[in-house]
Amino acid sequence: MSEKLPTVGGGEQPEAMEVAAQPGRGIPQKPQVSSGRLVATLAIAGAVAGFFIVLVHQWSQPRIQEYQARVLRDAVQEVLGAPDHTETWFLHDGAFTAAPPATADTAELDRIYVGFAADGSPVGVAASAAEPGFQDVIRLIFGYDPGESAVLGMKVLESKETPGLGDKIEKDSSFVAEFRGVEAPLVGVKPGRATGAENEVDMITGATISSEAIIDIINNRLDVLSDPLQRLWREGTATASSGGGTVPPAGGTASAAGTTAAVGGGGGTP
Repeated sequence: MSEKLPTVGGGEQPEAMEVAAQPGRGIPQKPQVSSGRLVATLAIAGAVAGFFIVLVHQWSQPRIQEYQARVLRDAVQEVLGAPDHTETWFLHDGAFTAAPPATADTAELDRIYVGFAADGSPVGVAASAAEPGFQDVIRLIFGYDPGESAVLGMKVLESKETPGLGDKIEKDSSFVAEFRGVEAPLVGVKPGRATGAENEVDMITGATISSEAIIDIINNRLDVLSDPLQRLWREGTATASSGGGTVPPAGGTASAAGTTAAVGGGGGTP
């Protein structure tokens, strides 16, 4: 039998609303899942996700390296005025060398890219640098002639400065042109206040902080590199036991030049 609940007004509940009095006809219970099964499911899902992450990384990493190498190569060419070829030189024990000791970790060594003309004469060096700007870290590369103490060019590699204002440090061609042939150390001046000095750089109206950041990054980098660069240029030549590595080509691997490079007044075969 089953009991029928009273309804409002003294009537009876419809048959469909009967409450079962018999045992076994209560509210159905959710099946219990063992903790071991949950752990196994999570482990399998994690392994599958990890596999695809590794797969994507292995697929994308060579392409990322290829792109970064191409950007670096093009930037070096731009700031050095399209030299015939370039070599990578490493700062080791306070001096630049094309062939650091085998025990040295070149990934940790500071470096420059020396540009050479077709006749083997050096045209300058390119150096990268990074420091905080107005919004975030600004990464750039610039060309420099140690013999003339002059900046040859500048290119921003990475910046998150304010769109429409701070980003003019890379988009404003007239500002970028200020760094071609300007003497170091650089001095930033507001538009209309230039005195004609050879080391002045006209800053961008409305983006003086970002403009000053570019100037400070280059000056600070030259403070670090100035002495070893001057020694390298003053000595005239540097013999490399295994040659200086070239700026990585599109494939992302550096090659060895195996040469004696002239850095300074003399000639040589790069």
